[in-house]
Amino acid sequence: MPAPASAAGSAGQAPALALTLARVVPDTTPSSEQRCLDPMSAPMRLPREERDPRRSRLCQGTVFAGSSAAGTAPTLLVTRPAYGMGAPAVGVLGLVGAASVHCTPLAGRAADRRGPDDVTLWRLLQVIGSAGVPARGGIGGAAGLVAPAGGRVLLDVAVQGGQVADQARDFALRPDARARIDTAYMTCAFLSGSAGSWLGVRGYGRLGWPGVTALVALTAVIALTRHLTRGRMTAVPAQDEVTPSRVP
Repeated sequence: MPAPASAAGSAGQAPALALTLARVVPDTTPSSEQRCLDPMSAPMRLPREERDPRRSRLCQGTVFAGSSAAGTAPTLLVTRPAYGMGAPAVGVLGLVGAASVHCTPLAGRAADRRGPDDVTLWRLLQVIGSAGVPARGGIGGAAGLVAPAGGRVLLDVAVQGGQVADQARDFALRPDARARIDTAYMTCAFLSGSAGSWLGVRGYGRLGWPGVTALVALTAVIALTRHLTRGRMTAVPAQDEVTPSRVP
């Protein structure tokens, strides 16, 4: 039987490989005296040490939750009798948001010139204003489809611009801890996005499409309230420029 024979051969090679590596690989001195779990837990300790990263996570988390709700609920909207469409229409609506990637460099340049706080303020106001665009999605017909698509683009532009501003602000605070800051930031963003998708489905089930658009506006208002209670930060110095990654 070839399969057991192959498995036995692999099992015999493993100890030999381990002995060879033990003799060949040179001894090294660790560059850090930290315990193994310390770097892994460091991103979770940062919220207690820094104020601005906490604000960034709250603002991006709430806005991304609203955007995820608006991205999930259209699946339920376009498959209802008023539209009677299937999976292809849902896929097209999802692809529309990809256009927002072209606006991300503009947000980066604005953060360099005016400071990340101004960009954050603009994007939160944009989310609140754009929440009313997809509200006409429940009327049916072509106009009803254009509204969620247009709202999706505006929301994605705001989410991407906000991430650029947040990371420019946070990376300038602790250049030595950018990886840890980004780990905590992205973890909060994706957990919030998952919660937003769940809330979007629940909101649609209870209140219909208006409930989803109201959720988008509510999350932005929460973020805006937190943002307006902060201290102001000026433009990020040129030497600390970074290129943040994109939220999927």
